Amino acid sequence: MRISDVCLGNGEPLALISGLNVMETREATLDCALAVQGVAERHGLPVVFKASFDKANRSSRQSYRGPGLDEGLRILLDVKEHTGLPILTDVHEPGQAKLVAEVADVLQVPAFLSRQTDLIAACAATGRDINIKKSQFMAPRDIGHAVEKARNFGAANVMVTERGTSFGYNDLVVDFRGFSQLRQFAPLCFDATHAVQHPGAGELASLGDRRNAAPLARAAVAAGVDALFIEVHPEPDRAPCDGLCQLRIEDLDRLLSTVTAIAAVVPAGGDLHA
Repeated sequence: MRISDVCLGNGEPLALISGLNVMETREATLDCALAVQGVAERHGLPVVFKASFDKANRSSRQSYRGPGLDEGLRILLDVKEHTGLPILTDVHEPGQAKLVAEVADVLQVPAFLSRQTDLIAACAATGRDINIKKSQFMAPRDIGHAVEKARNFGAANVMVTERGTSFGYNDLVVDFRGFSQLRQFAPLCFDATHAVQHPGAGELASLGDRRNAAPLARAAVAAGVDALFIEVHPEPDRAPCDGLCQLRIEDLDRLLSTVTAIAAVVPAGGDLHA
């Protein structure tokens, strides 16, 4: 799979998908993109910039959702023109797909929506690459149905992202046994920051524990994933969404030092059964 100049799967080097959980301002989004680009280049990792224009699956109607479709796409286009980075962003409704595809290189199907046939069909019809995030309630082998839908509707390039499974109330567990099953269907990305979320555990929002993001990321790279998905924020404790799960840029920098060393021993796309 090729996203602009970033190649995934079939033994290609580990890739990074990183950026903001949700956009706040144009300036902050561009600053984040430049910071992510700089860190990735320092560690020799190909990178795709991620930022959401809308967080539709919030715990409360009072929760911040983002700048919205029109302003969000203007910001992402600005980022693309200034950095040259490929762009990934969420699509929540079939009617958004065509508009988002005019800017984004990868359309992301959110975890809660990964069984929505009409949404997958609309994303596939754009001709853009698709990232399907595995639902928290979905068994690893069941992601194959979502991938088959996307390909049946015309998608040439599909990847899947693991972000943990709900085995109990307000918590997620990452089962590394499922990684080899997931990689049967498409290149595999691991979302290290959403995996440490405690869904719905707060009064008006989800909680989380970012201390677990680095150990999980290291374990995923040791398991041979094709890409890491890591959200960052300059001040995570002040982030309007999932701040407790996100890393600072300097934390990302330190983490990439270790995961690149692991990847040198266990290359991305390697045999997960070895």
